[in-house]
Amino acid sequence: MKLAIENNDVYCYTNSRDIDPAKPSIVFIHGSGMDHTVWTLAARHFARHGNNVIAIDLPGHGRSTGAPLENIPAMADWLEQVLDALKIDVSAVVGHSLGSLVALEFSAKYAARTRALVMVGTIVPMPVSSAILAACKNNDHAAFDMLTQYGLSKRHQFGGNRSSGIWMVGSALRLYERSQPGVLYYDMNACNEYQSGLEQAAAVECPVLLVLGSEDRLTPVRGTRPLQEAFHQPEVSVIQGAGHTLMMEAPNALLDALHRIL
Repeated sequence: MKLAIENNDVYCYTNSRDIDPAKPSIVFIHGSGMDHTVWTLAARHFARHGNNVIAIDLPGHGRSTGAPLENIPAMADWLEQVLDALKIDVSAVVGHSLGSLVALEFSAKYAARTRALVMVGTIVPMPVSSAILAACKNNDHAAFDMLTQYGLSKRHQFGGNRSSGIWMVGSALRLYERSQPGVLYYDMNACNEYQSGLEQAAAVECPVLLVLGSEDRLTPVRGTRPLQEAFHQPEVSVIQGAGHTLMMEAPNALLDALHRIL
């Protein structure tokens, strides 16, 4: 499904279904340099279980046009415009990495429109190393290589995909390589500069679920303690053996976790 917002195309994957106002809605937000395709399996699953699903492409990503947005609050405000265009009053919001920060900001700022918040592969604050930022700014392929290497657990870099014929390392690299020049830098810089996350977490009123990978090297579980303490009694699900890119590495375990709150 395509929408027009501020003269730019916005692509939303809905499992080829129209939005039904009688059904609960779930919004899925991808991570840095990626697009809606990372959520295809989860979106299809929840669509078949009676939900409206909206897996978005952020501006400048995937099939959405326009310049990438420079900060997390701007992305949250943009998301509200998307929901207005779809005539969705209340939804659950699920985000991975960068998308988790957007989901957090949206849930705090637009509390009346959020029935549940899920943050996957997350940490707050979310600092980015100077080496990765520099490579992203220079459109250096090394940025893709580093993020792919650290984004997957060591075990999953050598195979083990339950879906026959799909190479997780290659899939992650192709996603990054498909992104437009400069997009990954805007995304990673937005993560690095977002400093109000803990204050926003304290303001969230809806149920919260954190889904974390035990082998995540980009947003390690041990670093999520301040975020867990900022929320009011969040649920926490740690998926053993998984790294940062949980949708690829542990899709079934991720669905089991999502069912706890959605």
